[in-house]
Amino acid sequence: MKIVDLRGFIWEENPQLERIKNRGEILSEEYEKTVKEIIENVKTRGDEALIEYTNRFDRANIKKPEELEIPFRELRKAYESIPSQLREALEFAAARIRKFHEKQLENSFITSEEEGIILGQKITPLERVGVYVPGGKAQYPSTVLMNVIPAKVAGVEEIVMVSPNPNPATLAAAFIAGVNKVFRIGGAQAVAALAYGTETVPKVDKIVGPGNIYVALAKKLLYGVVDIDMVAGPSEILVIADETSNPAWVAADLLSQAEHDELAGAFCVTPSFETALKIKQEVEKQLATLERKEIAQKSIENWGTIFVVENLEEACKLANLIAPEHLEIATSNPWDLLPKIKHAGAIFLGHYTTEPLGDYVLGPNHTLPTGGTARFFSPLGVYDFIKRSSILYVDAHGFEKVADAAKVLAQYEGLTAHKRAIEIRKNQQMD
Repeated sequence: MKIVDLRGFIWEENPQLERIKNRGEILSEEYEKTVKEIIENVKTRGDEALIEYTNRFDRANIKKPEELEIPFRELRKAYESIPSQLREALEFAAARIRKFHEKQLENSFITSEEEGIILGQKITPLERVGVYVPGGKAQYPSTVLMNVIPAKVAGVEEIVMVSPNPNPATLAAAFIAGVNKVFRIGGAQAVAALAYGTETVPKVDKIVGPGNIYVALAKKLLYGVVDIDMVAGPSEILVIADETSNPAWVAADLLSQAEHDELAGAFCVTPSFETALKIKQEVEKQLATLERKEIAQKSIENWGTIFVVENLEEACKLANLIAPEHLEIATSNPWDLLPKIKHAGAIFLGHYTTEPLGDYVLGPNHTLPTGGTARFFSPLGVYDFIKRSSILYVDAHGFEKVADAAKVLAQYEGLTAHKRAIEIRKNQQMD
């Protein structure tokens, strides 16, 4: 793991920091041609293309379109078959996730503070949502809970889950969360099927959930045909540490993200060079014992960096510059630094608030903006599964209050039909 001393240097001139700042530009054009071809094939050939790609990429043996869907009875069967300890943990996590997201519910409102004018907002849940859940190398039942439960809380009528070769725990999580349909498909072809619909897979209004570079690119290319949550890249963590931090704990948290993906980012910022050295040593020590050592090793080699800065205020400035997905503040007084943080997907305060707790059981969503997009994206939430419609009502009295100003603005903008729509009402009062 690299140690980069930024004390007394101009940050903009440091190549490692510049590289980390621009890490979101990983969606390479070399994949785009393939993804576009897959999308077009699924759009034009529907189930035929979907079966072809599923058999090729996921090593399936699907012969008929109806084999793409996993019957609902299989979800219940999986729920009943998994170990009771795992089932109880999933139920425990689901209850906490549901409780947190219920606080995000928005209400419709009507206001009639002005005589003759009634204004308001109508909240309507999306009708059908697609949830992508990664499969293959790793299975993430927690991703099912985090993506489906907010949609259920919002009131979405139908939730369609896609996942290549989902295991029993993933299917059990789908049962617990309330998924309506599950299809054993993945990759860009699954995203295209959800966006356009096929003879078997229903078209959805929005697609949420993480995936590999093909999934991320497909979501990006299909935005506009369908809504998406965000274009998610590899996972990442930044830990702000001081002399009170436990180097072994910090190292463990850095590696908890490094084991996700060879491109995952593990960053630390500290005002103590001695602390930086201890954390580096702990990372190397713990790395040797990991089951996913090869993945974590490549991640640390690619991105692992400990920055040394002048003080904790500078550490917060650097954290805002990087805008990490997960930000841990492992310092003596973490709440004192919270007001200084502007850009982070999720903020973990204190030595005991390890990021994996947020991944599974605390309640806030673990689907978070990556690659610096925390500067403008938010965590997935109930608000991602609703639409807001404005409500406007004006009677004759209210019309007189606002018509003249609207007519002036229409005249200024050169929109004479707008102006006429106002004038015709002024000149021809209804009985």
